[in-house]
Order: sequence, then structure tokens, then C-alpha cells
Amino acid sequence: MNAVTWFEIPAANFERACRFYETILAIQLKPESCGPSGRMAVWPHGMTEVGGCIFENAQARPHQDGVRIYLDAGADLNRVLARVEAAGGQIIVPKTLIRPEIGYFAILADTEGNMVGLHSPG
Repeated sequence: MNAVTWFEIPAANFERACRFYETILAIQLKPESCGPSGRMAVWPHGMTEVGGCIFENAQARPHQDGVRIYLDAGADLNRVLARVEAAGGQIIVPKTLIRPEIGYFAILADTEGNMVGLHSPG
């Protein structure tokens, strides 16, 4: 079992945030109903995988402090990082080797002001 089962990335501008993550990760987020209190778009995932979403509601406040989520950047972190700035984000920590057997990480600021990590084996 994973230590994390679900994550939520808050958005001040829902459409802009969805566009950013779809662009840099080359994924398609799926809009889902979350009742009258807000909106969410869900990461593609299977029943046994960690899931997550972009969400917008009155309590959704993008932030740089607190818990940081690290997203899977696929086989090559450079491919994702090459799209960050053009999509409106900023690379805060460039691709950095953790250890050869673990891979690389980077940290970005998304279009909403959230600090998000990326991880990749290459």
C-alpha cells in the first residue's frame, strides 16, 4: 500500500492550472463533479494507483509552504522541465541527482504559486 492515496493541488484559476499540468506532463485531466462548492479535474490513475486532482473552491489557497507533493515526471525529467516556463511556471530547483538508484528531482512553481516537486529515474 502507498503512504499517499490522494493529493489535491489548489488553484486560484482552475482553467489555467489544468492547462499548465496537462501541458507539462502531457496528460489529460478529467473534470469531475465535487458538488456545489467547487470544481476539480482528476489525474489519470487506476484503482490501485495514487490519485489526485486540481481543485478550486473557497478554501483552495495555492501556497509555497507546507507539504510538497512530488509528481512522476516519467522516464526523462528534462522533457517535462523543457515545458514548464513556456506553460507559465518557473523552475525553482533544476534537475538534481538524488542518487543513481533513486533518480532525479526538480522543484517548480506552478501558475498558481504552488511549489511542486517532480521525480524521474532519468
